[in-house]
Amino acid sequence: MERANDSTFSGFILLGFSNRPQLETALSVLILIIYFLSFLGNGTIILLSLVDSHLHTPMYFFLSNLSFMDLCLTTCTVPQTVANFKGKDKSITYGGCVTQLFLALGLGGVECVLLSVMAYDRYAAVCRPLHYMLIMHPQLCSQLVATAWLTGFGSSIVQTALTMTLPLCGKNQVDHFFCEVPAMLKLACTNTSINEAELFAVSVLFLVVPLSLILVSYGHITHAVLKIKSAQGRRKAFGTCGSHLMVVTVFFGTLISMYLQPPSSYSQDVNKSMALFYTLVTPLLNPLIYTLRNNEVKGALRRLVRRTPDLRQMGCHC
Repeated sequence: MERANDSTFSGFILLGFSNRPQLETALSVLILIIYFLSFLGNGTIILLSLVDSHLHTPMYFFLSNLSFMDLCLTTCTVPQTVANFKGKDKSITYGGCVTQLFLALGLGGVECVLLSVMAYDRYAAVCRPLHYMLIMHPQLCSQLVATAWLTGFGSSIVQTALTMTLPLCGKNQVDHFFCEVPAMLKLACTNTSINEAELFAVSVLFLVVPLSLILVSYGHITHAVLKIKSAQGRRKAFGTCGSHLMVVTVFFGTLISMYLQPPSSYSQDVNKSMALFYTLVTPLLNPLIYTLRNNEVKGALRRLVRRTPDLRQMGCHC
């Protein structure tokens, strides 16, 4: 945002829930606990995907990227949020706000595209099982993941630039707990209709289009599964997709409520709560959903636990 008219400008004030200090104190403890569990869960999935040969498949390659993305998303918002909630100083530097906005937008875009890629992977696994490894070859998997990251952060560069070049006119109190586009637009002292139209267009591009592709993929999957004669075969086929579908429902449901609803639909506190859920709870749910519902991941975890004492004994003998 334009700062030329304010020579004393030093950054922004993140109001958070400052009108409810007791809530902020309780939230800071809860956020740290969830962050630790999220870091542990997503870190475990990344580790297992790297060290266990049984998980060297396209599905777990995409899942490890999703976990890495979730770790980055929580790390770019949680430390600043906890620091602001626990102390009286709720400021964030201009550079810190730009960085936070850029990373949050980029990582959100990456996850939208990545979840649609994972839906295509499930479609290939269920509907084209004999040709699955030919379709989802390593080069294509790498290209799809690279496309997700480049698309997400390419869009983020544009959105961040459009948002942070608006005239500020001395306003610096952001009614949120992190730098987010809708909250930043409220600080501008000029017409933001172009920015709001651009935000809506990007939301449609990254939410409606990937979600539509996911629904089409699951339509084909459902049609294919219903053709399977054995009940056990149907359960196994649906089981491979159930975890991904749960993640899609939670993630897209939250973001659509945040970005594709009329601004007057919710109070600002409700918007903050949904943003907190998206940036903190969703990254925690992802590893829980995939590990608790996935026998392959649980088996890999058991193999890693059994192998750890053996490695220690080998180290002692050496």
